[in-house]
Amino acid sequence: MIKINRLNKADLMKKLSGWNAFLRRKIHLIACGGTALTLLDIKESTKDIDFMIPLENDYKYLIRILSDLGYVQDTGYGWKRTGEIYSFDLFMGNFVFTTGLIESPLAEGNNILIKEFSHIFLGTLNYYDLIISKIFRGSTQDFEDCFTLIKTKSKEIDRSYLQKRFKETASYEPAEDRVNKQFDYFISKIEKDKL
Repeated sequence: MIKINRLNKADLMKKLSGWNAFLRRKIHLIACGGTALTLLDIKESTKDIDFMIPLENDYKYLIRILSDLGYVQDTGYGWKRTGEIYSFDLFMGNFVFTTGLIESPLAEGNNILIKEFSHIFLGTLNYYDLIISKIFRGSTQDFEDCFTLIKTKSKEIDRSYLQKRFKETASYEPAEDRVNKQFDYFISKIEKDKL
């Protein structure tokens, strides 16, 4: 049996606190994917660590600091330090992997504040963009995460607004038909399961 290493919220906050100690100016980190759900206490842990860095200057500054700390780029988006288990996927701008969001996650209402360190603003994507970015990706785990989010936060999620925002985001996607079918599946499943 293969053991999958996972990171919980406390460990992640400790790691970011360590980064914060080396920073000399404010940067914005917006968690997405399973990292966001872990920070929102919706999932117990995450195996992937994903952050959006909406501002290009923040991204370049953080990469410079991480490089000074011994991190190297080990995948297209991933940064990892020798001897550490976890890789941090860092996405610049309004992108989560290849999904372009329609607005900056720093715009009002587009993020949920988790903590302000002395030099790190740590937030997560709002529930709508979390669901959209996960459905665009479309893995089984992404759908399960979306179902969990809907179950946990159903009173805070306006489904008609979710559908409108999804369709608008999908209209910019080259694979618009594919992602719309994935969204239709998601909606039919939550209606069937009465979520």
